[in-house]
Amino acid sequence: MFKIRQRNCMLIVTALVLAPCIVILMVMGPELSTEQSLTQRLAECHMRLQYLESMYRARQEDVALLSQYLGQIQIINGNVTGAGTQPSPPPPPLPVINLLDGLSPEARQLLKNASHISRGGGGANGSMIRGQNIRLPNAYHFLPHLLDDAGSLRPAYLQSKGRTDVSIVLGVPTVRREKQSYLLGTLHNLIENMNDEEQNETLIIVYIGETDLEAVQLIARQIEASFEQYLDSGLIDIIAPAPSYYPNFERLRITLNDPLERVKWRSKQNLDFAYLMAYAHSKGTFYVQLEDDILTKRQFITTMKKFALIKSALTKPDQPAWFVLDFCQLGFIGKMFKSAELPYLITYFQMFYNDKPVDWLLTYFIESKVCRTDKDQKHCNQEKAKYWQHFRKSLFQHIGTSSSLKGKVQKLKDKQFGSKVPQYYAHTHNPPALVKSNIAPYKNYILKRAYRGESYFWGLLPQPGDLVQFIFERPTQLRRYLFRSGNSEHPSDRFYNTTVELLPADTLSENSSVWSNFNTTTDGYLVVGAFDSLGVAEGQLDVKIGAIKELRLHVHSDSENWALLSEIELQEWGSDPKSEVNAAKPRFVAGS
Repeated sequence: MFKIRQRNCMLIVTALVLAPCIVILMVMGPELSTEQSLTQRLAECHMRLQYLESMYRARQEDVALLSQYLGQIQIINGNVTGAGTQPSPPPPPLPVINLLDGLSPEARQLLKNASHISRGGGGANGSMIRGQNIRLPNAYHFLPHLLDDAGSLRPAYLQSKGRTDVSIVLGVPTVRREKQSYLLGTLHNLIENMNDEEQNETLIIVYIGETDLEAVQLIARQIEASFEQYLDSGLIDIIAPAPSYYPNFERLRITLNDPLERVKWRSKQNLDFAYLMAYAHSKGTFYVQLEDDILTKRQFITTMKKFALIKSALTKPDQPAWFVLDFCQLGFIGKMFKSAELPYLITYFQMFYNDKPVDWLLTYFIESKVCRTDKDQKHCNQEKAKYWQHFRKSLFQHIGTSSSLKGKVQKLKDKQFGSKVPQYYAHTHNPPALVKSNIAPYKNYILKRAYRGESYFWGLLPQPGDLVQFIFERPTQLRRYLFRSGNSEHPSDRFYNTTVELLPADTLSENSSVWSNFNTTTDGYLVVGAFDSLGVAEGQLDVKIGAIKELRLHVHSDSENWALLSEIELQEWGSDPKSEVNAAKPRFVAGS
């Protein structure tokens, strides 16, 4: 009995102690959450302020250049005389004299300050005294060949809806590749992993680093064909430099004992990054450098923005602010900068473009800021870590194997990325059907398992006339179809020049509107769609088609690659398209 009373007393005491703590946590919890939210919002406002300050400095630079121009006009046309010289020329034309008077007092004072115009002695009535402007180095000092063409910094190609003031700008440089291009797949993956809100606060800039305008236009047309709606909405900009932006690469200095071809390749890459960053500088708060052969993860924009704001909010007044946030362990992929600080990197790349690869230059730039000659490498690394901070898991993975440098094979993978990119999407409620194909499967990657959502279909080289057939056990009325070819491990193993065809269960009347909407094959199939340049075929089916006996994929040309179906979805009328049953289920496999 005594033990029971003792236990009861202990329970009562525990309850009395814990109750106030629980109440305090319940009261303080929302306050802590609110405080954290306010801290992040303050950090976001601070980043926006930095961005606006950089824009203001750009306007000041414009004013300074204008004032120098006006000063030169006044020197040429003004009443400038010296001791023992001939009579001075007539005063400058009236419009030049009155130009400053026509501006607002604030702008007039700013122009005078910038051009060192002041009233001073020299006569009873005072006179204009002009000091000689100091010319600071600029891009023309580091890249003197730009002076050979007045349009060297004017884009040779620009397609833009003028989107600015976004949160994050993504820079995607690309060139024409000899073997295979990953650009369209990269853009598709980036957009696919953004929600609508993220798309509205993002700008993707595709930089085409080619001097041949036909090559530039070819790549631009490919982007337009696949992403027209995103170009129209302003999500994607396309830009290419003038050929005169580049120096004569044959006359570069040989550095690092590299072959000339490699020196040319890395020097051009430095200049490409500098141009891309210069264009992006005024477009948004943060800039992220990417490549044209990568994959990313869901909601990567939100993840990056949140991490940047948290890191900015946690920076104490006596601590240095971050300069680089790293979302990928490889090269220059996934490096985030504040747009306001891009001019430092742009100038650095211009100064040393002929000397080192771009990722090395970034490292040396940070070391120049923080490392001391009287300290060891350990201290240097500790200081660098304050400016160059890493996200715990990589958000980007490099997938390309064919480098833009001829003969270079690039097989590096970011081990921190993990296996978060599914290799196929399973749909386990496709209508019952007999499936078959005359495309020979590789190992156990057969069509039957892919249709049931157990794996993906992977077949050897498709030939003209090859078919992938889905013959339904009973006539089935379909709402929509979706076929996705290729995957993260084999992005080029897609269906090319392949149509989607179906055979109605009932004979359509001659007056049916279906005949005017679709082409037909010689054996009576309706051609309802085709695979696009990204290897995807999807569409809604007209209810007037009625029930269907068979749906098939029809290959019309030879392919240099194998064919892989990573998603098969056939959705019936009467099913809920938003239900969990019809949802795609990402699947991962150990290897292939």
